[in-house]
Amino acid sequence: MGNTLLAAIALMLILEGAVPLLAPALWREVFRRLTAMRDGQIRYLGLSATLAGAALLILQSFWN
Repeated sequence: MGNTLLAAIALMLILEGAVPLLAPALWREVFRRLTAMRDGQIRYLGLSATLAGAALLILQSFWN
C-alpha cells in the first residue's frame, strides 16, 4: 500500500509539473483565470475533480 501511494503522489507531481515546464505562458494564463473566479466556482472545480478521481478509482478496482 505504501509503495502504491508513493507512486501515485510521484505521478501527480510529474503531471502537475509538466504544464509549467512545457507551457509556462499557458500555465500563467490558466492561473490568472483561476484567481479571477469566485469561491463557489473554484469549489465546483474541486468537487468535479474529486468526483472524477473517485470514479476512476472505483472503475480501476473493477478492472483488477
